[in-house]
Amino acid sequence: MRTFMHGAAVWDVACPQRPSSVAGLTMAGFRVRDLDMLRMVPHPAVTLLLEFGAGSPVLDCAAGRQQRGSLVAGPGLGTGGTVRARGKNVECVQVRLSPVIARAVLGASPADLDGTVVSLADLWGREASQICEQLGDVSSWQDRFAFVDALLARRYGAGSPVDPEVAWAWNRIVGSRGVARVDGLAAEVGWSRKRLWSRFRSQLGLPPKRAVKLVRFDHAAHRLVAGEGAARVAADAGYADQSHLHRDVMEFTGETPATVASEPFLAVDPIAWPSRGTPAKSHLSRVSGSIADSR
Repeated sequence: MRTFMHGAAVWDVACPQRPSSVAGLTMAGFRVRDLDMLRMVPHPAVTLLLEFGAGSPVLDCAAGRQQRGSLVAGPGLGTGGTVRARGKNVECVQVRLSPVIARAVLGASPADLDGTVVSLADLWGREASQICEQLGDVSSWQDRFAFVDALLARRYGAGSPVDPEVAWAWNRIVGSRGVARVDGLAAEVGWSRKRLWSRFRSQLGLPPKRAVKLVRFDHAAHRLVAGEGAARVAADAGYADQSHLHRDVMEFTGETPATVASEPFLAVDPIAWPSRGTPAKSHLSRVSGSIADSR
């Protein structure tokens, strides 16, 4: 376990020693004594938060809504800078699920989340509280990761996969870091534009153009955190100009690029998610093969 310090933020962070048995699933462990109004920055993944400590995380959402304890959030959570996390003595395992595998793992489409936060108990019933109790009984972070991975792998294996064409389109967007031309995706998988757009939205929770925008923003935001200048990031990340980058950052976070560059939520990623990036090659190959076989 490593200690992350960034301004007033001091968190203990743990990472799995082995990658997940499910491609598109990553996780990290957090222990935070005082989580003070952390801005949730939109991310192109479904978030599953499993809390088990003495405290409990609280998400303050738009319109005064609150969500406590273990939860699930769709891709793009926090758009507009409307979601803050807080809590005392928080211990949790945070799981990031590619939208491609989220439906199978959760038993519900990310589209049902619609960018909002849902209590895990609302999805999984009593199993949610049982999981938290079991995590609390485990003595080490590596054993917790192994427990969560085995649990989610079972659910993934028993769940319904998305269409291989939809998975291929998503992986194409992620692999291009949000600069893929969405108008050509349907032709590449042999579908009509209307069919791909409808299946993509219903199975992954957002339309292709929104997915491109979110993936491109995520890549740009991490480069800003790494210390690169906004002008260079805009030029390299596929934006028309620096003003275009500024508008997208404001839309997703409610803040300027300079402010986003100092966000702890993003700054912790090199520690918590060292393998952050495109999907595993094996998963991409499996998806591509499935598309070829389906024609």
